[in-house]
Amino acid sequence: MAIDDVNSSADEGKLATLLTRLDEALSILEAAPGFAKAGKLGRVLDTARRVLMLDGGCAAIEQRAQAIEGAGVFSGSDWASPHTLIPSLSATTLRSPDANLLVIEALSQLRLLAVARQDYQHGMMSAEQAQRFLTQVLASNLTLLFQPPNEAERETLGRLVELPRKLLDYLASCIGYELVIDQLIDEIWRILQQRPIQVGAVKRMVTQIAICQADPNIDLGASGQGAYRLVSSLFGPTHACSEDPGLEIYQERLDYMDNAALQREATGFARAMHDTGLVSAYHTVLVRHLLKQGEYLLSEALGLSSTGRDCLLCYRELVLSLIDKSVFPETPQAIYGLALLLERGILYQLPVAPAMWRQLGLPLSSWSRERLTLAFGNGVPPEAFLLEGVLCMLGLPLGVGQGNNPTCQSARALSMWSYNDPDYLLQMVTWAARDDEIIMHFEGQPISSRESASGVATSLPIDLDAVSLLVVPHLDRIYAEMGRRCSDREGDPHRWVNPEFHGWWSGRGFRLNVDVPTGNLVDLEDFLRHFYAAYHPYHNGNQPLIHPQPAGIAVTDTAARFIGWHAITILRVTLDPKDVMRVYFFNPNNDSGQNWGDGVTVSTAGYGERFGEASLPFEQFLSRLYIFHYDPLEHGELAKVTRDELDEVIGFITRSWGVGRMPVAETVL
Repeated sequence: MAIDDVNSSADEGKLATLLTRLDEALSILEAAPGFAKAGKLGRVLDTARRVLMLDGGCAAIEQRAQAIEGAGVFSGSDWASPHTLIPSLSATTLRSPDANLLVIEALSQLRLLAVARQDYQHGMMSAEQAQRFLTQVLASNLTLLFQPPNEAERETLGRLVELPRKLLDYLASCIGYELVIDQLIDEIWRILQQRPIQVGAVKRMVTQIAICQADPNIDLGASGQGAYRLVSSLFGPTHACSEDPGLEIYQERLDYMDNAALQREATGFARAMHDTGLVSAYHTVLVRHLLKQGEYLLSEALGLSSTGRDCLLCYRELVLSLIDKSVFPETPQAIYGLALLLERGILYQLPVAPAMWRQLGLPLSSWSRERLTLAFGNGVPPEAFLLEGVLCMLGLPLGVGQGNNPTCQSARALSMWSYNDPDYLLQMVTWAARDDEIIMHFEGQPISSRESASGVATSLPIDLDAVSLLVVPHLDRIYAEMGRRCSDREGDPHRWVNPEFHGWWSGRGFRLNVDVPTGNLVDLEDFLRHFYAAYHPYHNGNQPLIHPQPAGIAVTDTAARFIGWHAITILRVTLDPKDVMRVYFFNPNNDSGQNWGDGVTVSTAGYGERFGEASLPFEQFLSRLYIFHYDPLEHGELAKVTRDELDEVIGFITRSWGVGRMPVAETVL
């Protein structure tokens, strides 16, 4: 029997056992007198929570919807009157750290699903009303439905972080994505504007839209007006594959094309790829075809400018080898990564080309091969998946994401090395993938990832790109060990860890506005003045930021409440198109477009952002900053920072994460 079959049988057995317990708990609750029901409810909610976390759990709860309501689970609460519930409020309850509140919300929505499907005749809500309600719930929770958890969710929900996603995925599969198609399309474009390396979730969304379009039983009506470019970018970017004929038929068509037709295909694919950041499997067929018949059209198929074309010509053999070893229908994003790598011109840095030749012949350890196969399957050799990941990381250094893992430091380091020191990144990949060990130095002493104790992550991450999958576990352990080696020093360990971990370009000057033992704000005005003097062009002699700098922010939720500390990279500070001074930064948290409350909403497009950048007005960014590095030899002008500038920033702090931390003298109402 296969391992998957054994695991499936075990899960089914566990679900059956829990359902028996749930039925017993519901019977006890139903039989209890009114004054005693509250004491019996906890067992029902706890068992229901465990059921919901298992595959098939949502369906099982839906089947028991009438029994759950009849037993009195909703009695005395807002959920007892479903016709008075407000769909948009589900966005709050589904993110609640209160497990019971989260479970009751899930039970209520599954009850309404049973009503919508006419399996439960409810006295207060019709099937049509229930379906409309659930449609609005899905539209209000698109982020939960399609995106991995962010810092706030990971910190507040803990193990429950996947429960709302399982619930919403089940609701969407039952209600139908076509009812939220417009919101879905807007969400896809918002994500694609950030050009993430991992596009699996986006492709699943686009595939769902394509299914809805192709289903004759689904009438999208006026919905989905912006869907064509998305669907066609994956399933029919050019005339010769517009009807999605299949890879084999498309290859046959290529075999009979003349040069003019091949050029039209190459141009069409390149346009679709650069427009969306998505690469069709058909594109890989064309590129591999051009390797043998039409090499001169490769620059057209990659959509290269003069910079990229020159780089391709200078490193022709390397580029052809990279295509041969990395571009397959299972690894289409390798094309986009390669195109952007060539556009960056980083092959002209002397160590990079030989390092890429080494990557092409790199022997992977057994552990690395197993990890890559586990994460990406065995459609192509694991070396191809890793090479695709390398190309994408070098082409999209700001597209790195940490997944559902507390490893923002490691993700930031990978992004920074790709952005600023690509041959060092390739060395890290070599050590991790070949040797199962990375050795870094902290103040002259070596630290081995193999010999270090556990890192920040409590388990091996699996929801990462191929490079991060292999390298992050090593970096995580080294980062944690560096922290342990300076844990007895006064102040924040990042003062010493960041420059050693990220690179020499991290400023040795260090400012912190939080007292580590107490968490209270200290020397706030001095901290703010130094950041203005180091980073604001009007206060630092108009000196642009040369190297990206590590920094730490206090993450807040939509109500401006403190969530936790998070690592980001400051990239540049400049005027936006509306002449507002903005800080442009990299956030490794998968999706940078976040609402941090009190009007502080992070932008990812529309204010001069480059792909992968997030931005905020200078004052708003500074209001969430708690750590930054700077060059102590670069002297800004502290005295020129005005009282009004300081008061604006302090006001943002006072109304958010500074609550309960502010010195009285520095509090601004």
